[in-house]
Amino acid sequence: MTDTSTAPQRSAPSPVDDEIDLGRLLGLLLDHKWLILLITTLFAVAGIVYALLATPIYQADALVQVERRSSISPLGDLGDVFGQETESSTSAEVEILKSRMVLGQVVDRVGLDTRVTPHSLPIIGGFVQRRGIERPSWFDGRPAVWGNEHLALGRLEVADNLRGMPLIVEAEEGGRYRLHLEGETREALGEGRVGELSSFRNGDIELRVAELQAPAGAMFTLIQDQRLDAIRQLGSRLSVAEVGGGRNASTGMLRLTLTGTDRGETARSLNAVAQTFLTQNVERQSAEAEQSLAFLEEQAPELRGQLATAEESLNQYRVEQDSVDLSSEAQAVIQQFIELENRLNELEFQEAELAQRYTPSHPTYQSLLRQKRHLQAERDELNARVSQLPAAQQEVVRRTRDVEVTQAIYVNVLNKMQELQVARAGTIGNVRIIDEAAGSRFPIEPKKPLIVVLATLLGGMLAVGIVLVRGLLRRGVESPEQIEDTGLPVYATVPLSDEQKKLVRRVKHRRDRHASEVVSGVLAVRAPADTAVEALRNLRTSLHFAMMDAGDNRLMITGPSPGIGKSFATVNLGAICAQAGQRVLVVDADMRKGHVHHAFGHGSDGGLSELLSGRSTTDEAIRTTDIQGLDYVARGSAPPNPSELLMTATFSEFLEEASRRYDLVIIDTPPVLAVTDAALVGAQCGTTLMVVRFQLNPLKELRIANRRLENAGVTVKGAILNAMERKAATAYGYGYYNYSYK
Repeated sequence: MTDTSTAPQRSAPSPVDDEIDLGRLLGLLLDHKWLILLITTLFAVAGIVYALLATPIYQADALVQVERRSSISPLGDLGDVFGQETESSTSAEVEILKSRMVLGQVVDRVGLDTRVTPHSLPIIGGFVQRRGIERPSWFDGRPAVWGNEHLALGRLEVADNLRGMPLIVEAEEGGRYRLHLEGETREALGEGRVGELSSFRNGDIELRVAELQAPAGAMFTLIQDQRLDAIRQLGSRLSVAEVGGGRNASTGMLRLTLTGTDRGETARSLNAVAQTFLTQNVERQSAEAEQSLAFLEEQAPELRGQLATAEESLNQYRVEQDSVDLSSEAQAVIQQFIELENRLNELEFQEAELAQRYTPSHPTYQSLLRQKRHLQAERDELNARVSQLPAAQQEVVRRTRDVEVTQAIYVNVLNKMQELQVARAGTIGNVRIIDEAAGSRFPIEPKKPLIVVLATLLGGMLAVGIVLVRGLLRRGVESPEQIEDTGLPVYATVPLSDEQKKLVRRVKHRRDRHASEVVSGVLAVRAPADTAVEALRNLRTSLHFAMMDAGDNRLMITGPSPGIGKSFATVNLGAICAQAGQRVLVVDADMRKGHVHHAFGHGSDGGLSELLSGRSTTDEAIRTTDIQGLDYVARGSAPPNPSELLMTATFSEFLEEASRRYDLVIIDTPPVLAVTDAALVGAQCGTTLMVVRFQLNPLKELRIANRRLENAGVTVKGAILNAMERKAATAYGYGYYNYSYK
């Protein structure tokens, strides 16, 4: 503790304002460790509660293989000839899997466009249902659904204009239910019985509830979504990714994953996706054989008729000509005709297939047409050679050629038809399911340990951030050295008193919106051995020497801002000086919000404001106290012009009279930075002390208040550092000043 009349020697340089003091920051954290622990605990508890109440998300996965495509081409090696791809693109299969073609069938098969949602308790409803907590008896008749209560839907069909609109099923006694249409009026649609198909609203709604396990009053919401909305929702839950392989290598192994809140529904839906994809792949593979078979079935009857006509024509000609022998040259020509026609026929089939895939301008299509024109040119040359034979042989060659060629083509068509039928029957597709869908035993979300850890870390970081930001923004005075750096000596460091806190009570003034703290007793009387009182006794000793050079015995105690302990210091310093045998007068010059009278248990009327306005005399304004030698003057009733009253000659005369009657006159004033009253009072006092509250008043406020008083001709003798606490943020550098108090 310091108690000298001159500025003490600085023990250590004070930290620079714009520097970050790591020791102070660490001290702030230690000082607020309980606040940090409390906030961290609250966040941890919130994380635990969220992890318990959050709806669990389950995941099912399946493995599908897309193999190298090895379909049997019924038209020969057409794919090899024209560069057709024989390996299905994995990326294309992924897009097919996520297409509306596949997912739409899954929605229809599993019934994913229909939702059953129980009415639940707010916030904890899902937890209650998952844990199977049974309904308490006092909750009967209410709509919320508890554990082990459910509705199993057998069938729900609604008109298109009612899709997406919620239907409310309210359970009743005896296996019956009541149906409502949710809306502004909540239209009642009628009643139904569990297990029976019921029709509502003129057939717009057909409903069969398969099972209803719930007491009367429990409610469930039924919604049949638009089919496209259900497909989109399923697609948002489905993910497909290729597994294995490198950057440029494709394994064709697809991992299908589906998430959802219902573990059973998730596995069923994913199995339906895989099965639908497999079925459609087989259908897609056999579609080519179906198209080719249909084309050949159209050509076969026509070829059979052409063959019969050609054979009849040949036989008739032979009968007419009796017999015509063919030369070896004619037989060779016929054989060449057969080969050319077979090749042309093959190209006809290929052209029919290419026409379904490409336009005539496609390079593949153009290549086929060039081959076809080349064979037709060879056939024309053969026709020219035949025309050089004798007339009888020419006719035999032509008719024999028609028979042989048509027969070869017809046999070829029959063979192709058999191959296509075999291919269609044996089509298995290039997709196979390796692993069927299996749901996870435990939910993948929420990750409870991770949530709790993150919530705890977030709470800790937030608490530390709050403490550090508050500490950096509220840089109040923390040591006598900081005050002494401004040029003011510190006459006393008064520790914060626990006993003084018990004497403080909250009082609301008429002009204030909020209540203010006032002192309702004198600490020097209630706890004379308190360390704060001991510090004020040392201040009394220091003042004895400090006021020796003053022109009067008047002491003004002021401060930069309200709520820093000016009245506490004034009252208790007056009591201590009176206990030492002095005659002391305490004057409450804060005629706006002064509360010195509360310390002595009296009212404020009949005080300084009445004295200065001429409504009472000095003797009437001065009040005695229970402390021998201590009198005081209350502030009086709040006047409209307190500053003007302090400037009157009456106030000066009152101070002169008080100085003659008493050994010490202590005057409590309003804050310097709030009003000008302190400057007016200080001009008539020989000694002025500035009260600064620990960690509340920054140095900037202290400098401004001191400068304002100096501009008014008032010299501040020194400062009192009030409410000093031993904190980790300050004890590392300033322990000397509070060591003896704790």
